[in-house]
This record gives sequence, structure tokens and C-alpha cells, in this order.
Amino acid sequence: MLLKPVLQYLNPQDGESYLDLTAGYGGHAREVLERTKNPEAATLVDRDENAIRALEPLGKRGARLVHMDFLSATQRLVAEGVQFDLILADLGISSPHVDNAARGFAFSANGPLDMRMDQSQALTAEIMVNTYSVDELQRIIKVYGEEPRARKIAQAIIDARPLTTTQELAETVRSVMPKGSKTHPATRTFQALRIAVNDELELLKAALPLWIDLLAPGGRLGVISFHSLEDRIVKQILAELAGDRYDAPLHLLTKHPIAADEQELVFNPRARSAKLRAVVKK
Repeated sequence: MLLKPVLQYLNPQDGESYLDLTAGYGGHAREVLERTKNPEAATLVDRDENAIRALEPLGKRGARLVHMDFLSATQRLVAEGVQFDLILADLGISSPHVDNAARGFAFSANGPLDMRMDQSQALTAEIMVNTYSVDELQRIIKVYGEEPRARKIAQAIIDARPLTTTQELAETVRSVMPKGSKTHPATRTFQALRIAVNDELELLKAALPLWIDLLAPGGRLGVISFHSLEDRIVKQILAELAGDRYDAPLHLLTKHPIAADEQELVFNPRARSAKLRAVVKK
């Protein structure tokens, strides 16, 4: 995702150290390490056990693999006192998550209402939709999905309980939505539940300032977001740390978010909502 601009703004050089906080299945990591030629100085983090297994070939080359959410990993690395020349956080869910119906992230194929990135955690989307109150569901769908019909959807979920599959939930949402939308009427609700299940925004708010501590002088940080809530947090925190004052620790490399070009969109339509922001540490 956004591989060319990531390599352009991170500008990996021979011998530099690299931290990938959401390494996934290693798409960015492999390309970065091709350029740094220094896998022993790379740390690859992911909360998904399947992703960690997929990263094992890079681990055998010397990269450190960390099976944690990015906030817990960040806190550990800060405590260790290490710094990196290059840091990347790709906040989106990976294609294997979406394409695997058993993970419950998508409504395109029927699967269990799971949505956990870390499958060892207890909370699932099924628990949320079947036990949360109408007010709790409304808040999640309104705040995390920016869905104006959140109350109607929340009440429809309550009335349809129990819900156990992605298609049951999608049809429940569809039943109270107006016809003719270009996007699936359950898109925002699924986004909201996924964010809530994985506590994505709170992890980001807590972790991003710490990433600056992990960045070596002259080091570059790139953050890829996939919806306005994430991008707003990234934009605000980076802007605060890269202001005009003399002691600002960062300089913005991207005044505006970088989007996928048409060439990438041909091969990867899911990149349409991706936005990259990058900074360098003074």
C-alpha cells in the first residue's frame, strides 16, 4: 500500500535501522530491508499471530519479530531506550484480514462476527452487537463510523438479536437504510465496530507521540491512515510537533497527505482511501 511514496519519503539508506509497527505480511518491510541491507537492525511488530508467522523468513535473516499491539510494543521499545532511523505505521487492516471470511471483517462473504486483529483477546464484534445497550451501540456507530443514522441502526441490531454472522449484521443494517447508495449501507457500521473491537483510535493517540521518542535525529516517520478519524489524529499530533517554534522536534515532509496514484489503484483498489503523512526528526 502506497509503496512508492513510502520509499520516497522514508528514503531508506544502506545500514539504517527500521521499525515497522504494523508489519502485516511484510510488503513494506521486505522492500525497505532490500535498501537498508540491515535486517539485524529491524524490528517488525504485529498484533496478528498469522502475520508474525508470515514474517518468520525475515526473522531468520535477523529481524526482531514482536507479537504485540503497536502501543504495547512502543512502550517496551521506549523502555529499552532504542531509536530507529526509519519508522512506519500502516494503520489499515491487511488484505488477508478482509479476504478471510473467518476473520469477520467484511460483509462480502459470510463469516462469524469476529473482527479481532489479535485473536487472543476476548472481546469480539459478536459480543458487542449482542450485549451492548442501544445507547452504547449508537455511540460506537456514530463516533467511529460517522454514521448519521446510528440510532436507527443500533435499534435494528437490538431488535434482530441474536446476530452471529457478518451477513446477518449487514442485512440488519441494510433494512433501515435508504436505497440507492453507491457504497454498501453497512460499510460505516462495520468500520465502527472494527475500530471499537480493536480500540484503534485510543491506541493511536497514545502511541504516536511515543514514536517521536523512538525516532533518531534525522530519522523519518511515515504513517498511513485509511479513514478521516485516523487521519485527523495523525494530522493534529504531527502538526503540533512540527510547528514554527524553534524547539519543534519535527519537520513535515508532507504538507498534505499523499494518496495512491492511478497506477496503484488499477492493481489495488483498496488503496483509494489510503493517506500517507511523513515527518523527519530535527
